[in-house]
Amino acid sequence: MSLDQLSNVKSVGIFGGTFDPIHTGHLILAERAREELNLDKILFMPAHIPPHKSNGQKIASGKARLEMTRLAVASHPDFVVTAIELKREGLSFAVDSLDQIKRLCPTTELVLLMGSDNARDFSSWREPERILKLAHVAVWERPGSYYWPEVYRGYIARKISSPLIEISSTEIRSRVLEGYSVRYLTPDSVITYIKEHGLYL
Repeated sequence: MSLDQLSNVKSVGIFGGTFDPIHTGHLILAERAREELNLDKILFMPAHIPPHKSNGQKIASGKARLEMTRLAVASHPDFVVTAIELKREGLSFAVDSLDQIKRLCPTTELVLLMGSDNARDFSSWREPERILKLAHVAVWERPGSYYWPEVYRGYIARKISSPLIEISSTEIRSRVLEGYSVRYLTPDSVITYIKEHGLYL
């Protein structure tokens, strides 16, 4: 499904990230958001160069991360992947992506999904006030970790209950490098892709 086709969809959750690689935790959180917020689609948006990783930190190619994300969500009819951030040069900023999506889907309700750690730093994002004009914001909330600046609190679409998921992309990369199994941490199709392309070694 292309972004143009999403213009006929009532509501879409925007899930941006490095996805290096995408893992089971991402998928569980996306499904929880889809159900609790009654969203029609979840749009996974791999970043080209995330601002928080612009210091030269090595990440897998955009092509590899895009393909792994596509493989991971292939069996879910309401999970969609876009390459809009990968096609843009330079750093990936949410405001630019939301602006582009809104132009293509002017009547679709956009809900930007983020973790409580990102919500804590939201005021430092590029043009946070404009983001809030383009989309609602929903935050995955962990007990004891939720924080939201008072000035933005009225713009939250909803909090999303988040199970405690101790899986990270960093852990997967480390386990692959050390020769350990990553079964059940990420879908089998992603594991196959990692092995076939020699990633994280």
